[in-house]
Amino acid sequence: MPDPAARSPKAEQTRRAIVDAAMRLFRGSGYDRTTMRAIATEAGVSVGNAYYYFGSKEHLVQAFYDQLQTEHADAADRVLAREKTFSARLEGVLASWLDVAAPHHEFAGQFFKNAAEPTSPLSPFSTESAPAREASIALFATLLDGSDAKVAPALRRELPELLWLLQMGMVLFWVYDQSPGQERTRTMVRRIVPIVDRLVKLSRMPVVRGIVDDVVGLMGELRAAP
Repeated sequence: MPDPAARSPKAEQTRRAIVDAAMRLFRGSGYDRTTMRAIATEAGVSVGNAYYYFGSKEHLVQAFYDQLQTEHADAADRVLAREKTFSARLEGVLASWLDVAAPHHEFAGQFFKNAAEPTSPLSPFSTESAPAREASIALFATLLDGSDAKVAPALRRELPELLWLLQMGMVLFWVYDQSPGQERTRTMVRRIVPIVDRLVKLSRMPVVRGIVDDVVGLMGELRAAP
């Protein structure tokens, strides 16, 4: 695949056309039934050209993840520019993900079926998903750093990843949410953010210091696990 830093405008246009064609076919025919040949035809390029940009369907989905992450970061930046409290920033960032992902809800379940397989490169925890995952964790770090939150130092280092895991739980709920406009998920976000806000504030109190240490220790063990 070509070096992203060396892409010409025409190459980027072709790459985007292939991703868009794949998303249309995934929505219409399903992920499993869509072939790279069909994607190439839909995009108006040769099969060889499609494989030049994307080695497999999984690479196409990774490109979609990256594209969605970029759209989320842009939407979240607008929230973070105007909000200063931790709770408002967290609710805004989670809600902005729901906004940018909304057009893709109808076929999100197809992706999740494949992503739920532990060895799948489509898993949000896979090596292949690392760029999108790390970008999302960095977004939560920015959310925290620019907020009014007073967090125990040890927890501050782990909190961006914990917030990303919270978002992953929200995504799972959203995938299965069939309420109009996925309003149940939005309600969950509005209700859970004040709880997280209170827990963060409590983290500096001596009475919960042991719990904070346990959480930090658990995150370290999970990160070190093979």
